[in-house]
Amino acid sequence: MVAKEPLVYVDGQWFPKSSASISVYDHGMLYGDGVFEGIRVYKGVIFQFKEHLDRLYSSAKSIKLQVPLTPQDLTRAIVETLKRNGLKDAYIRLVVTRGVGDLGVDPRKCRKASVIVITEPVDPTFGMITKQKGISVIFSSVRRDAVDATTHEIKSLNYLNSVMAKQEALDAGADDALMLDRNGFVSEATTTNLFIVKDGDIFTPPSTSGILPGVTRKRIIHLSRDLGYRVIEKALTPFDVTNADEAFLTGTLSEIVPLVTVRGITVGDGKVGAITREIMESFVKVRSDPKDGLPIYQETERIVNRK
Repeated sequence: MVAKEPLVYVDGQWFPKSSASISVYDHGMLYGDGVFEGIRVYKGVIFQFKEHLDRLYSSAKSIKLQVPLTPQDLTRAIVETLKRNGLKDAYIRLVVTRGVGDLGVDPRKCRKASVIVITEPVDPTFGMITKQKGISVIFSSVRRDAVDATTHEIKSLNYLNSVMAKQEALDAGADDALMLDRNGFVSEATTTNLFIVKDGDIFTPPSTSGILPGVTRKRIIHLSRDLGYRVIEKALTPFDVTNADEAFLTGTLSEIVPLVTVRGITVGDGKVGAITREIMESFVKVRSDPKDGLPIYQETERIVNRK
């Protein structure tokens, strides 16, 4: 039976969306102290599920946050939440906070981390108009945090850096912003990774430029190579981007989004490029393939324990 109001998993229980909550003393709320993952579900398959789960635990390890559930138990909670909400095409927001503490920053005051699973329906055609027309971006004055600071290799709850850049883009009349690292190289957009195409080759910034090593980014790299393209990770300058033949962004929710103008400068011919379009079409074919994820309406135990 499908719930009338979406149910949210919070620490072992399911609550209606309108009443799901955490304490105001939770360090995730007070300090952005926690980690999260955004995951897509297509036709009952959780896309790149193992990769997302592995990244969650790696992010948690990096900030010494003990996830209170094993990967197997967390998988069961996610699958059950999707089933209780009757969802086959969805977006999952998986959150692990440090838990309830006091008003100080000492994480030792937080006795147990909290786990939250939010699932919302998302139509597979979400963002289709944007994908057909492309978007405009600026170069933000907000620099991406350095890898020796609050590195974006950790997918933490602190997204103020991205929020400020997004505000700047909207104020400038653009759709999004590309952020530079402290050396002036292009890092990524506010919530997505960057790729450019030049002379038939595909380039993307490396992790040393302060990017989040995106799960979708990694899948697109492999997909592009399967299509016969060279994909090269290298530091990119703003000049490289504005003079690219094509450019696009990748992310879990947005998938693949073409860039058609950068700082008011037309990228290529100002339309979705041929290589970008080929990658987009190929991605649609793999995103619901059980080989690329976790089928939630099959026997969960067998799949959860599969190596």
